[in-house]
Amino acid sequence: MSWNPKSWRDFPIKQQPTYKDLDKLKKIEEELRNYPPLIFAGEARELKDKLSLVSKGKAFLLQGGDCAESFANFNAPTIRNLFKVLLQMNMVLMYSSGKPIVKIGRIAGQYAKPRSSDYEEINGVKLPSYRGDIINDIDFTPEAREPKPEKMLEAYYKSAATLNLIRAFARGGFASLDKVHKWNLEYVKNKALGEKFEDLADKITESLKFMEACGIDIAHTPQLKQTTLYTSHEALLLNYEEALTRKDSFTDEWYDCSAHFLWIGDRTRDIDGAHVEFFRGIKNPIGVKVGPSMKKDELLKLIDKLNPKNEDGRLTLIVRMGADKISDMFPPLLRAVKEAGKNVVWSCDPMHGNTYKTEGGIKTRDFEKILSEVKQFFQIHKSEGTYAGGIHLEMTGSDVTECTGSISSTITEEGLLSRYHTQCDPRLNADQALELAFMVSDIMKDI
Repeated sequence: MSWNPKSWRDFPIKQQPTYKDLDKLKKIEEELRNYPPLIFAGEARELKDKLSLVSKGKAFLLQGGDCAESFANFNAPTIRNLFKVLLQMNMVLMYSSGKPIVKIGRIAGQYAKPRSSDYEEINGVKLPSYRGDIINDIDFTPEAREPKPEKMLEAYYKSAATLNLIRAFARGGFASLDKVHKWNLEYVKNKALGEKFEDLADKITESLKFMEACGIDIAHTPQLKQTTLYTSHEALLLNYEEALTRKDSFTDEWYDCSAHFLWIGDRTRDIDGAHVEFFRGIKNPIGVKVGPSMKKDELLKLIDKLNPKNEDGRLTLIVRMGADKISDMFPPLLRAVKEAGKNVVWSCDPMHGNTYKTEGGIKTRDFEKILSEVKQFFQIHKSEGTYAGGIHLEMTGSDVTECTGSISSTITEEGLLSRYHTQCDPRLNADQALELAFMVSDIMKDI
């Protein structure tokens, strides 16, 4: 079947807003089509090459960031703190595994969210659900919940500014290994977790001194002075994604230039739906969430449609079963993909399947459940002789209280409202994310 960036419009679609002013929507879409791309096709191809190493067990994928980015919380400290904790996690995992870490942020575009219901009701008042800042506003008023196409422009501008700062951090010296101690000072200082990272930083510093003694100049060695953080988001709002899809002048192939990596959510992965149709035509590395309802035949059909040439690094399957279900539901899917000879990256999302509400109605996740799903994910791969390729986390570099438990952040259900700031789903805070990285590094050593 022929494909073009608009062909998704001929297919059934889920999780989309209903815009009242269609003329305005078309005008905004046309304006976006004339804007510069946010990423370049060559960067997406570079990421695909790195993910091909992950699929072979020669590298590890670390993907993490906001559940839903917020226009209101768009600022340099928020971006910097997420970048910083990802750098810390990268060093922990790389030092332990001896493998390159492919870092992808849920950042610079994660502004749309799928919802379980089209409407939300509070005290007898029923309004459209909040679907992310690219669509409507979180305030519970009729005006706020009205989808506004011009919000796509603000999402573009904020994504562009975020990317600009990320590239400055990555290339301007902030990520240099001789700064490794400084990554730790602001938010885990004087804590046991901070001391653990300081011990690792000391080892890295000693290694750098040895390399300098051997004549390696850190200032002129890009591998030690710079890093790369790729961007990603769930490509949910296809009007926005289509407008930023461009034909690469070198290859004549289509790339969605809103992010390096895009994924399809568990609610929109219908084999004959609009999202799968859009994704099959773009050449970015892509992902699909694999939840408890996924069947073997359905998964194999999705793989064939999204990666018909069976290319390494093209497709990442992001498993999100829940700690209580993964041991029963994941192995049959893994075996089916393995027996069919499909080349994929397997990543573990231990967040979404472990969400629950407290008696007070607060949505949260328990750290021990998150850790349990990660452990089982690795153990299942070990028993099947396949590669546990990575982890996919909803997390922040800020000191929030949204997930319970862990040694470093003893947050109880009663203390959740202290700093509960998420726009949608609960996130690991900086301490919890770093602690999980240390625990994953121990799991990798054992396996």
